[in-house]
Amino acid sequence: MNHRFLISSLALAALVSLVSCSKKEQDHNYPYTPVAFTSVEVSDAFWGQRLKASREVTIPLAFSKCEETGRYRNFDEAAQQMHSSENLGFRVAGLPFDDTDVYKTIEGASYLLQTYPDPALEAYIDSVLVIVAAAQEPDGYLYTARTRNPEHPHRWSGAERWVQIEDSHELYDLGHMIEGAIAHYRATGKRNFLDIAIAYADCVCREIGPGEGQQVRVPGHQIAEMALAKLYILTGDKKYLDEAKFFIDMRGRGEKGAEAYRQSHVPVMEQDEAVGHAVRAEYFYSGIADIAALTGQTEYIDVIDRIWDNMVGKKIYLTGGVGARRDGEAFGDAYELPNLTSYCETCAAVGNVYFNHRMFLLHGDSKYYDVLERSLYNGVISGVSLDGGTFFYPNPLESDGRHQRQDWFGCACCPSNICRFIPSVPGYVYAVKDNDLYVNLYMANTMHDSVKNGKVSLKMDTEYPWNGLVKLQVTEAPKKGFTLKLRIPGWVRDEVLPSDLYHYDDDVDLGYRVTLNGQEIEAELQKGYFCIDREWKAGDVVTLEMDMEPRIVKANDLVKDDEGRIAIERGPIVYCAEWPDNPGLKVREVVLGEEPELLVHRDASKLYGIDEILVKDTGLTLIPYYAWNHRGAGDMIVWMKQD
Repeated sequence: MNHRFLISSLALAALVSLVSCSKKEQDHNYPYTPVAFTSVEVSDAFWGQRLKASREVTIPLAFSKCEETGRYRNFDEAAQQMHSSENLGFRVAGLPFDDTDVYKTIEGASYLLQTYPDPALEAYIDSVLVIVAAAQEPDGYLYTARTRNPEHPHRWSGAERWVQIEDSHELYDLGHMIEGAIAHYRATGKRNFLDIAIAYADCVCREIGPGEGQQVRVPGHQIAEMALAKLYILTGDKKYLDEAKFFIDMRGRGEKGAEAYRQSHVPVMEQDEAVGHAVRAEYFYSGIADIAALTGQTEYIDVIDRIWDNMVGKKIYLTGGVGARRDGEAFGDAYELPNLTSYCETCAAVGNVYFNHRMFLLHGDSKYYDVLERSLYNGVISGVSLDGGTFFYPNPLESDGRHQRQDWFGCACCPSNICRFIPSVPGYVYAVKDNDLYVNLYMANTMHDSVKNGKVSLKMDTEYPWNGLVKLQVTEAPKKGFTLKLRIPGWVRDEVLPSDLYHYDDDVDLGYRVTLNGQEIEAELQKGYFCIDREWKAGDVVTLEMDMEPRIVKANDLVKDDEGRIAIERGPIVYCAEWPDNPGLKVREVVLGEEPELLVHRDASKLYGIDEILVKDTGLTLIPYYAWNHRGAGDMIVWMKQD
């Protein structure tokens, strides 16, 4: 076994026998259903490198940090205290949500197991779950920050369960536990983690709610809402959806009252603006979108549409990052988008992907994937180094050299979020509705799933995001046919984002072409999708060719921090100027001409292989924003001055 997969003494002592799953997933899902990560195998060069780094470096590092920083010990001590007749006096330090680093790392490792089977890793996870299970109280409650020392729990926790819930993170722990357990179950078919999560969820549903004898409580840091919705989809048990809806409806009615930081400033039905702590907000909005999609209730749809419009129209960075203010890790006012001091927490970019994915699953419109893709290729993957071993917490769009990646943080939410997110990317590529198969992201892969008429298998080949050529081969098709829907990204259609927050400011005119078995075909776009409805046969080939050239971007005049500045992007990739590529130039002071000439240069040896952009009139070299800060500390800038 890899020496980085460290196992505590309790884990070595025993492994539990596993019960095979007998309950089938029920048909309780979104209007548009994602094709699960278990049905998509990525063979892509760009994402393959990221998945390899995650598998070989990030996940092992995170597990070793769980050992090194006492995450596993917390579960051990909780188990010891439960079986003791006297207080053992364990000191409860750290953060009350440290348990989630274990859950999130298991989640990411579970996604990887689907594509890269690893018996040693699977056995290691099972051994960790023995420790976790031992810390669960008989009624399902599992929160080591209390159980380790009930007389002196973590200082953010109250004297009794739930009473200080908006600080304690008891339900934040539940949310990440459920997310991790469902990923583990889907990847392995084992119930050992799922049963732990269901027991805790059942405990919460019994004790918190609107009924007689229940406590009316509201989660502090959101995620339980979206996790409970996912548990409902898996099990078909409506009590989990009802609990998620209860938490959303009761926002602002807890002990903290009205507070924008927690998105409780006004009742949910009156909200129309992205506010407060950006990670909490993105998780909360994802939960509202879940309720809107899974219940179809128009009032929730109206609310989440308003909030999304506000965020995408006034509060999102060009990189897809969100959260302008370091103070409170929060959204700012409309058009408040500073660059040097931008916060753009990695977790918030991940949350932005979750939010926009759910908005697509609700509405089936490609505009949500335009935002998702921008976040994915820029704001999310900038948060982890190319080798998978160091991380950003904030992701500013300008640096004076004081911002550097670290190998871990005391509050490790961002590294562990990267652990769980990167391996999940295959689950965002496709979606299905009736006989429609949506192709939402472009990366080399094979997919096996079904539409209403029967089984479908595809093989996708592409070098995206470096060029816009995509080849899709049908390898299996139902006899009655289906509609293949190809997303035509906004950047091809001269749209930076589906709002007026940013716009292209050049004379470049991009286009796209679609061929079927070598013959060019045409179709009107439907919600941003090129639709091909036919009776398919194995061997049919669809080719999508999208023009891809550098584009000059300007911000809305109301974004004062970007006034007199331009940014450059190509395809889904935002570029930046960084000091190592530009000796003799002060990149933060360089002034570009009115119509800069931009040339693309492939450098397969630099930063795991990139397309650079050369600005001829200044001699400036630009690299993808996600790849900065790999060669030492120094200046970097996205929004450059223009003459």
